[in-house]
Amino acid sequence: MRLSSSLKVLVLAAALSAPAASAFAWGASGHRTVGVVGAASLSADLPAFLRAPDAIAAIGEYAREPDRWKNSGKIHDTDRDAAHFLDLDDQGKMLGGPAFAVATLPPTRADYEKALQAVGVDSWKAGYLPYAIIDGYQQLVKDFTYWRILTAAIKVEKDPTHLAYYKADLKRRQELLIRDIGVWAHYVGDGSQPLHMSVHYNGWGDYPNPNGYTQSRQTHGAFEGPLAKALGDEKAIQALVPAYKACDCSVETRVVGYLTETWKQVEPLYQLEKAGGMVETDPRAKTFVQARLAAGAAALRDLVTDAWTASAKGVIGYRPEISVADVESGKADPWLDLYGKD
Repeated sequence: MRLSSSLKVLVLAAALSAPAASAFAWGASGHRTVGVVGAASLSADLPAFLRAPDAIAAIGEYAREPDRWKNSGKIHDTDRDAAHFLDLDDQGKMLGGPAFAVATLPPTRADYEKALQAVGVDSWKAGYLPYAIIDGYQQLVKDFTYWRILTAAIKVEKDPTHLAYYKADLKRRQELLIRDIGVWAHYVGDGSQPLHMSVHYNGWGDYPNPNGYTQSRQTHGAFEGPLAKALGDEKAIQALVPAYKACDCSVETRVVGYLTETWKQVEPLYQLEKAGGMVETDPRAKTFVQARLAAGAAALRDLVTDAWTASAKGVIGYRPEISVADVESGKADPWLDLYGKD
C-alpha cells in the first residue's frame, strides 16, 4: 500500500518528534539491513540451513521484532526497553557507575544493578545493552549445541521412534535458531548506532558543550530512521564488511570492544551534524551511515560464528551432562536428554 504524500509527512514528523525513551535504534530498514547482511556474510563453515535465502530473509525480518514489541504493556516495556541502549558518559562510565571495560563490567545484571544503585541510578535508566547481547550469544551456543547433538544422533540412531523424534526436533531447532538469531540481531544492530551508546542520545543534552553541538531533539530519529533508510544500500554495505577474524577471547571482551568502538563515533556524528553533513545528499553522511550498518552486520556475523565454534564443546543435560563429543563418538546416548528424563 502506498502512503499519500501528506501521510508520509505526518509519519516522518511523528518519528522525528518521538521522545528519547521510545526512539528506535535504527528504523525498520536499518535493522533489516544488519540482519540480512550479517546473515549473508556467514561462511560455509556454518550449517547450510542458516545460509539459505529464505533463512537470511527471515533473520532480517526478525531483526525488527523487538521494536515491534514496544507498547505491549508497562511490565513488558519497563523490563525490555532498556535492553536497547547503554548510556556511557564522557569518561566512559556507565551513567556514572563502573567504567565500561572488561575488567570492570559487572559479571551479571544483578551485580550491574547493585553497582549502579551505589551511585544513585539503575539499569532501567542506564540501559543494559551489553547484557542483552551476551545473553543472546549464550543462548545461541546452547541452540547450536543441541543442533550438533541432534545431527550426530540422526546419523547413528536405529530405533525408528527415536529417529523420527530426532528429525522432527532438528527441524524445530533450526526454526528456533533462525528466530533466535534474528531477534538477537536487533540488539547487536543497536550496538552499532552511536546514539544508543551515549548520554548524548538525542541532542548533546545538559552537559558541558564547548563545541556547540546540536541540542535538537530530532537528531536521534533523523539519523537512524530516514537517513539510514535512504543510504542503507545492502550491496554497498556488504562490500564494507571485513573478513571474519577470530577474537580468541571471551564474549565479554568481544562485546565490550565492539560497543566501545561505537561509543567512539558519538562525537564524530555530532561533528558531522554541525558541519551540515547529516543529509542524504552529502557523501560524508553516506560514508558514516554505511560504515555503522556494516559494523553491526560484521558484529552479528562474528558473534554467530563464535557461538557456532563454542558449541563444539557444548554440553546438554543435567547430572550428568553429556557433550557434543560424547554423542559424536558414540560414548553417550542422548535420548533421555533430548526427549526428557521425567
